[in-house]
Amino acid sequence: MLVAAIMALALTSCGQGSTPPVTIYGPPITVATNLPTPIPNSPDLADVIEVSVSGTPGTYLVSVTLASPDTGCDSYADWWEVISQGGELLYRRVLLHSHVDEQPFTRSGGPIDIQPSDTVIVRAHMSTTGYGGTALQGTAADGFSPADVSAEFAASLENQAPLPHDCDF
Repeated sequence: MLVAAIMALALTSCGQGSTPPVTIYGPPITVATNLPTPIPNSPDLADVIEVSVSGTPGTYLVSVTLASPDTGCDSYADWWEVISQGGELLYRRVLLHSHVDEQPFTRSGGPIDIQPSDTVIVRAHMSTTGYGGTALQGTAADGFSPADVSAEFAASLENQAPLPHDCDF
């Protein structure tokens, strides 16, 4: 055991102690984009900072990480949504409470009926200020990157169900 520890230390100090890459055979089931936490567009908007997709075409599960300036039920990120490039609501994950002490935070939703090459936009909504924070755009096959989406894009979705009813805390 001591010899193994000395060998590991020697390999590490020589730069050869890193773990070799692992090859996994079969179709990929998860694509994630790890982006640095962006500087918010405004101190009162919610930003999507990461999106990961898993599952199978037509029934994907999407996990979304948000950074938002939640202060409690008076102002919080109340949903994130997946929309088509044409502005059609494909899925909305309603958030039932604020995340004052959990920033950034991740919530999942689905199933979402999209195909691997369907380009979608993932954006968040603040209860008080609406849309306008950082959104990500991409595909399940290729991942997601920041999108240039105005707060006015598909703004009518703000009134489309499902909508939050109350804030729990």
